[in-house]
Amino acid sequence: MSSAPPIDRFYRSVRAIARFWLWFFFKAVDTPHAERVPRTGPVLLCANHPNNLIDSLVLGAVLTRKVHYLATATLFRHPLLRRFLLAAGAIPVWRRQDSARGAADRDPAAPDPNADMFAACAAAFEQGAVVAIYPEGTTHAEARVQRIKTGAARIALGWESAHPGTLAMVPVGLTFEARKSFRARVLVSFGEPLPVGAYVEAYRADPVKGVDALTTHLQEAMEAQVVNVARIDDARLLRAVEELYRDVLAREVMDLRGLAPRQVDPLRLSRSIVEAIGWFKAREPARVEALWQRIQAYRSLLAQHRVRDDTVRARRERLPAHARLVYSWDAVAGLPLFVYGALGNALPYLLPRMLAQRLAGKETDYATIRLLASIVAYPVFYALETALVLRLAGSTAAVVFAVSLPISGVIAYRYLAGAGRLRSRLRFNVLAVTQAAAARRLVAERAEILAELERAKSEWLAATKGSSF
Repeated sequence: MSSAPPIDRFYRSVRAIARFWLWFFFKAVDTPHAERVPRTGPVLLCANHPNNLIDSLVLGAVLTRKVHYLATATLFRHPLLRRFLLAAGAIPVWRRQDSARGAADRDPAAPDPNADMFAACAAAFEQGAVVAIYPEGTTHAEARVQRIKTGAARIALGWESAHPGTLAMVPVGLTFEARKSFRARVLVSFGEPLPVGAYVEAYRADPVKGVDALTTHLQEAMEAQVVNVARIDDARLLRAVEELYRDVLAREVMDLRGLAPRQVDPLRLSRSIVEAIGWFKAREPARVEALWQRIQAYRSLLAQHRVRDDTVRARRERLPAHARLVYSWDAVAGLPLFVYGALGNALPYLLPRMLAQRLAGKETDYATIRLLASIVAYPVFYALETALVLRLAGSTAAVVFAVSLPISGVIAYRYLAGAGRLRSRLRFNVLAVTQAAAARRLVAERAEILAELERAKSEWLAATKGSSF
């Protein structure tokens, strides 16, 4: 059994392309504790599945080793897609709902439709490879880990019972800051490897009980790598509190511990908020409900006056005069660059978004459709536009134009985001002049909500005796 198989040229090329498009599509992909994935030897990654194909692209992009993904067997029916998936190291898995309608695609001599899958995993482990599985069995948009299936534990214990002490079973949490937003952040959190060997004796005595015990452990380990919220209403309250208060908590943590912004663990902050919500709901449900209603009323006021929360927050944290002057100058000087970038990038930016809105049957499909459409749209439109410049102005101008397209596109997008904040501030300034009472009410409502959150934080920390964010 080799320590780590080399990465073939095809996979390396696919990974490089995926890394580029993920860099383009997302603002940042953070990978706390990536060192928990061993550099050599067989590894079984067990990840949640919040965003369809994007999940596999992200996992493959952040790891330096080749990852063999377990993928639903229905994807392998198309000959060209089948060749691509097999070349990329994917392993077909027959789900229960696939077994009946896909019987004609299977080897009729095989009694277990997943016998080939277990054999393929074992062959990969023999080579010291990394195999990734989504134990939930399906992609979903809920802010929690669904009840996982037993396949991951069966694979792990089947191998470990024959090869003791060789397999690292690593829980992985994938968290997308905003599933449908361009240039959002992604968090890929790796947990400590599970002690698979501790379950081998129970597995040999009773395979069902051994598999169930390891599955329960894996469920808890995966939940620890994401913000696991059991109820939809709790998830909505969590998002609302995060929007208003997580930056405040992050600044407190940075000041208290002397950390840089990238060193603050957003997963820990969110989990602490979830714990605090659960603690107060069990003791003071009426207080939690009152807070939720107050936040909803504040959001309604924002929508009514068409201003954003960060505008109201900025009203209390007014920038110095020289900073406002710099931002104003940036807005004026950047306008020509924005116009240039928008003209060259509007169609490849808007068409994938429109296509995703039209074709995405589920929220988890949106980002995948938009990314795949962007991978086609940007090269096609860039090539057409560059060809037009080549025809009109010659090769030198065409080269300069081609290089400027992605750079000007990023500038235009950032300018557009800044323009949105500027519009909101202008509306608030007009509101402060024409309806001063309404403007004061927005500022006061936000201040009262934050004061209540501060009181709740202090009470929770005191009651939990040393727990912290």
